[in-house]
Parts: sequence; structure tokens; C-alpha cells
Amino acid sequence: MPPPDDDLPAWSGPFVDAGASPGSLARSAGLQSIDRDWAWGRATGKRVRVAIIDSGVEGSHPKVRGRLVESVAVQLSADGDPEVVPDEPQDLFGHGTACAGIILGLAPEAEIVSVRVLGADLKGKGAAFARGLEWAIERGVQVANLSLSSKSEAMYPVFHELADDAYFHNVALVSAANNVPVQSYPSLFSSVLSVAAHGEPDPWRFYYNPRPPVEFGAWGVDVPIAWKDGTETAATGNSFAAPHIAGLVALILSKHPGLTPFEVKAILAAVADNAAGSDARRTPAIS
Repeated sequence: MPPPDDDLPAWSGPFVDAGASPGSLARSAGLQSIDRDWAWGRATGKRVRVAIIDSGVEGSHPKVRGRLVESVAVQLSADGDPEVVPDEPQDLFGHGTACAGIILGLAPEAEIVSVRVLGADLKGKGAAFARGLEWAIERGVQVANLSLSSKSEAMYPVFHELADDAYFHNVALVSAANNVPVQSYPSLFSSVLSVAAHGEPDPWRFYYNPRPPVEFGAWGVDVPIAWKDGTETAATGNSFAAPHIAGLVALILSKHPGLTPFEVKAILAAVADNAAGSDARRTPAIS
């Protein structure tokens, strides 16, 4: 006979039906029936907001398609305290616009929220990055593209807490691995979708890596990208692999609202190109 609820350890039942929540994977399909058509067929990213925490997004760029709905920047006070303020729809470097263009190439009706934490030299402070990520989580975006990372050990616990906060608020964090083999955050945290580059020129081709810390591989070599002042170029880096996965996540959440990051990862792993049975290089610097 089960003990009464008052006698259960903390966090114990009653547990609700796994299929009761909106968009639940358990309710929608068994894993054996998942394919790409089920995952995102005919989805466009509609009703999904994607935060791009980066150097800004150029709202007038043709590749941004008029989908930029909000722009903010994080400024540091004289005391080093970060403050989120409204920003012009601008990109100080081109990096954030590149990410937006890739995401919208896959999910053309996604809504882009620009959170500028990097300067014209593609550098920024960890405190600004953390506050920008915190703001995006509070704002209730469904996806955040993080094509940047921090090597600061002092920021480790801050980003760890934010990554957990995002996870439990159903915000999917898609984080590029650093372009060099160093410890950097939040890409190394298990709660995020960490991404590195492959060289096959296909935006829909991606791989699941069963040996993390990097879990997914997407096109990131010689990628055609949007750039500053309405221009385009080609570039290489994990920065440009991450938004390919962010775009796919936006499609999945557009078709299946309410899925958790855990469920999104499971879907991506199930439909990756290596799943069982499936047929401008520059690293943003955060100090």
C-alpha cells in the first residue's frame, strides 16, 4: 500500500499523465513513429520567438525578411551593473544578422528578438551576456541562439543557473561550441543543445553525437550568410552551425507547441541523418 502523500519524500508524486501537457511527446507520438514530416512537416516557425543574443540584428536586411520584432541592448553602468535598454534594429558587426538569416532561411515565419551584448569588435562582458540571457528567459522566448560563449570560470555558476532556469521554463538554448578546444560556457552544459560544424553544404543535414559534450553537428563551413549593411558573405565557424539547429527547433515548436527542451532533443536525435535507420571565421569573445 503506497504511503500517504504527506509521508512521501520531497518532490515525490502524484505525477500527472505524461500526455496531459500541451504538445507532449508522449501524447503526440511514440518515438518509433517520429520522422521529419511528423517533426516539422509544413511548419514555418509561426508563433515561435527566437532570441539572438549577439552583436545585434539588422532589421532592414533582406535576409531578415522583416521578422525582427524587438531589439534591446545590455549596457553596463559605471559600476559594472548590466541594464537592458531598447535598441535600434542594428548590428554592430554582422554576426547576429548572419545568425538571424540562417534561422529564417529554415523557419521563415519565426519572430526574431535581438539582444545585443557584443560590441563592434565582437567582444563583450560576461555580465552583459548573462543579463541578456536572463532577460530573454524572462521575456518568454521559446528558443535562444547563443553563438557565443564565456571562458570565465567566475561566470560558470551564473550560466549554469541560467541554463537550468531556461530548461525548467521550456526555453531551448542552442549554443555553439567554441571554435577552439577550450572550456567555455554555456555550451558545455547538458541542458543546452550544443552544436559544432560539419562541412556538408546542406542546411537540413545534421547529426546527433552520442558522445557529448557537443550533441549536434550542422552546416558551419563556407556557409552563405547575411552580413552588415545589407551585404552577404560566406564564413566558417560553429557560430553558423548553431542557428541551423535553432531554426529546426523553431520549426518543431511551431508544429508542436509546448514541448520541453528534453523532448526537442529526443526528436532531433530521432531524425538526425545518422540516426539508426535514417537513410567569416571569428569567435565572439566574452570576458
